[in-house]
Amino acid sequence: MTAPVDSLPPGFLAALTEYVAIPSDSRSATPETMRAAAEWLAGRLSWAAGRVEETDGFPVVRGEWLGAPGAPTVLVYGHYDVQPTGDLAEWHTAPFELVVDGPVLRGRGVTDDKGPVLLVLAMAEALLAERGGLPLNVKFLLEGEEEIGSPHLPGYVRAHADELAADLVISADGAMWRPGEPSISIASKGLVALDIEVTGAAEDLHSGRYGGTVANPVHALATVLASLHAADGSVAVPGFAEGVAELSPQRRAEIDAVPFDDEEYRVAVGVPELFGEAGYSTLARLWERPTLEVNGITAGGKYTVIPHRAVGHVSCRLVGQQDPERVVAAITAHVTALAVPGVEVAVRADPGWVPAYRIEPDHPAVLAARDALAEVYPGHPVLLAVIAGTLPATTLFESALGAKTLFFSFATADEKHHAPNEFMRISRIGEGMRAWAALWDRLATTTEGTR
Repeated sequence: MTAPVDSLPPGFLAALTEYVAIPSDSRSATPETMRAAAEWLAGRLSWAAGRVEETDGFPVVRGEWLGAPGAPTVLVYGHYDVQPTGDLAEWHTAPFELVVDGPVLRGRGVTDDKGPVLLVLAMAEALLAERGGLPLNVKFLLEGEEEIGSPHLPGYVRAHADELAADLVISADGAMWRPGEPSISIASKGLVALDIEVTGAAEDLHSGRYGGTVANPVHALATVLASLHAADGSVAVPGFAEGVAELSPQRRAEIDAVPFDDEEYRVAVGVPELFGEAGYSTLARLWERPTLEVNGITAGGKYTVIPHRAVGHVSCRLVGQQDPERVVAAITAHVTALAVPGVEVAVRADPGWVPAYRIEPDHPAVLAARDALAEVYPGHPVLLAVIAGTLPATTLFESALGAKTLFFSFATADEKHHAPNEFMRISRIGEGMRAWAALWDRLATTTEGTR
């Protein structure tokens, strides 16, 4: 599944080069930079009345082509913002310069989510040129805050729900599971993030003059964080797993049937051994089990003080029917009940909680997507996978628009999303265009059950 750069549609490489060059990092870019990215994208949607519309944060890009009376309507979702570059010394090439590197394109945002969105727009333009119309009605909603949790998207979507109404949302964001097989993700995990803050003295203290006479917040935080898990890797917070169903024998068998090499995975991630919740395979833990991870600790430094404050940054990926609010309450109750002398402990949850999302494997949209992928990848079984990460918009669309979201991205999970040297396989662009066209043709004939 490789393709040379000259297999790309005319003008695609030049357009993607311009798009990647806009450093639309939603964590640090100026409003002017983010607007420039939105306006560039709106320009690519001129055939669909593309326009930039305001939110309480960075703007969204909207568009619609409604020239198929009686056909279903789909809402295409994606985002134009990207992650920070990270350490520039780890990049082999300049992050905001698109580079052709053999069978791949490199640059920040090329696979998450600029390339996957641009291929949909290129496909739609090609269909219009070839057929004079599209097989169904299409609306576009492309946001600029996905990488920071979409904080202003809910307010915008609810305020414009009538305009955005659709039978189905199709997300160009996400990723296929592996490069060697076509896949559709039928679920994504929810997300809760929080800080556990431990405070001691009013200010940092000299570790010689005061050591041994007061509690050290870093020591206390280490005790608190260690209490969150049992020795077997399971989460030890009472009530954390409420809403998580035990895996059925059938689901375990389905997961066990997916080719997965633990040793290959271990080598790829670079650890001496794999570790996780006992009683589950690596893939079952990745796809079906909730997690509680300590992402970082902020305290003191390499100098001789007793820090007056230590903060543990924690995130939880949720599954099943876990309620984000109850998860926060369970962690708060567990942490504040611990006997940690000499300090005060508080839990401060970040905004933007997201529950887990799922679309049933027999949903008409999933069936249409499987058929479309089978057409583009003949002889390759289509895997039903799970996104272990979180896409905040999915549950929003279900609650505000009453529409399910189908993940149909042609990024691949190994393409260094969020990391230095992000890339996208050139072959995925042409394959993606053909598959999106095949999907739209199939959805156009789906007369019931799409919603």
